[in-house]
Amino acid sequence: MKKTISFIVLAATGLGLLTSCHKKTETDGNVSAMTVDVAVPTVDSVVLHKTYPGYLSASQKVQLVARVDGYLTSHPFQGGDFVKKGKVLFTIEDKNYRDAVAKAEAALADAQSSYSYASSQYQAMEEALRSDAVSQMEVLQAKNSMEEAAAAIKSTEAALRTARTSLGYCTVTAPFDGHISSTNYDNGAFLAGAGSPVVLATIYDDAKMNANFSIEDSRYLELIKNFKDSIDDIDYSKMPVNFSEVLPHSYTGDLSYMAPRIDTSTGTMVLQASIDNPYNELKDGMYATVSLPYAFEPSAILIKDASIGTDQLGKYIYVVNDSNKIVYTPIEVGETVNDTLRIVTRGIKPGEKYVTKALLKVRDGQTVAPRMTK
Repeated sequence: MKKTISFIVLAATGLGLLTSCHKKTETDGNVSAMTVDVAVPTVDSVVLHKTYPGYLSASQKVQLVARVDGYLTSHPFQGGDFVKKGKVLFTIEDKNYRDAVAKAEAALADAQSSYSYASSQYQAMEEALRSDAVSQMEVLQAKNSMEEAAAAIKSTEAALRTARTSLGYCTVTAPFDGHISSTNYDNGAFLAGAGSPVVLATIYDDAKMNANFSIEDSRYLELIKNFKDSIDDIDYSKMPVNFSEVLPHSYTGDLSYMAPRIDTSTGTMVLQASIDNPYNELKDGMYATVSLPYAFEPSAILIKDASIGTDQLGKYIYVVNDSNKIVYTPIEVGETVNDTLRIVTRGIKPGEKYVTKALLKVRDGQTVAPRMTK
C-alpha cells in the first residue's frame, strides 16, 4: 500500500515537472513574428498643383424680358428645356402695336405724298421765276414747303421704326442655343414692361462652362515664369476640376482668362478656365475646385495614401528598419497623385520600407516579418 502511494506521488511530481518544462518552452522560445505588407517609395516626376475653390458660370447667360405692356399669350416651353437660337419663347398681345405700325405707315405715306407735291411745286416756281411770272419770295416759300415735307418724312420714318420695334418686342425669341429657366408668369398675366422691363426667364448657354477662381499674386508670378520658360510638362489646358460630389464623368479646364489687375484689398487675381460640358452635368453656380499646376518635380517621393495615418502630431507612417522592427515615423506630405499616391516631402527616403496595410495591428518597436508588395 505504501509503495503504491509513493508511486502515485512520484508520477504526479513528474507530470508537474513535464508541464512546467512545456510552459517554459512556449514562453522562452521564439514566437513567430507577424507578417506585414510593406513597399518602398516610388520616385517619379510629377507636376505639382495647388487647389483653389471657385464656382461655375455659363459661357453666356441672358435674362429674357418683356419691354412692352400687354397680356402674355403664350410661352411654349417647360423650365429646363433646351431651346435653339431663334425659337419663339414668349408672345405678348400685339393688337395695339400692330395698329401703331399701321398708323405710322399711313403717316409716312402721307408725308411722302406731301413731299412729292411740294417738290413739284418748287420746280414749277423755279421755271416761272425765269420768265418773271412769280416773285423770288414765292420761290423761297415753295422751297421751304418742300424742305418741311422732307423733314416730315424723316420724322414719320422714325416713328414707324419705333412702332415696328415695339411690335417686335411682343415676340421674345432665344438669342442663342441653351437651357431656359422656368417663368413666374402664366398665360393671361399682364406684363407692364414699357415702364421697366419685366424679367420672364433666363437662358444659359452651358455647352461650355467657366470655372472662376482667384489666386495669390505670388502664384501669378510663378505662372508668368512658367509661361516664359515654356515647361512642356506643365499643361494649363487640362487642369483637373473637381466638385463636392463625384460626378459620373471627369472634367478638366483650359486656362482662358486672367484678370488685367490684382485686387489690392485681397492681393488676389481672378482666373477663368473653360470647361466642355457635353453631358450637361455642369450647372451655372456649382461649387468647384480647380487644381492649378505651378511647378514640375522631377524626383518626387510617392507612397500609398492608404498607408498614412493621422494623430494629434500630424501625419505618420510605420517604417520597417533593417532589424525588421516597426518605427513610428512622422512625415510631411504634399498633394495626391493619381488618386492613390501621396507625395512625401519629409520623413522617408527612397529604398526604405513602409507598412502598407494593417496599421492598427502594428506598434512602434514591434518585430515583424515584412512581405514586399508592389
